[in-house]
Amino acid sequence: MGLIILLIVGGIVGWLAGLIMRDNNGILLNVVVGIVGAILAGFVVTPLIGGVPITSGVISIQSIIVSLVGAIILLAIVNLVRRGAVR
Repeated sequence: MGLIILLIVGGIVGWLAGLIMRDNNGILLNVVVGIVGAILAGFVVTPLIGGVPITSGVISIQSIIVSLVGAIILLAIVNLVRRGAVR
C-alpha cells in the first residue's frame, strides 16, 4: 500500500513541481522527477527535521511539503543538466 501512495503522491508532487518551475519537459518526466524527489527527500530531509517520510505510506502535510521541495530541487538539477540553465 505504501508503494501505491508513494507513486500517487509523487506523481502529483512532480506535476506541481513542474507547474511551479514553469517547466516544459513533459508530464512524464515531471512525474518521474516527483517520485524520485519524494523518495530522496523522504530519506535525506525527513530524518533531519523529524516526522514520517512519504515512503512509509503515511500522508501528512509535512511529508508532502518535504516531497515537493525535493521534487523542485531535483527538477532544477535536471534542467541544469539538460539545458545548462535553471528556469
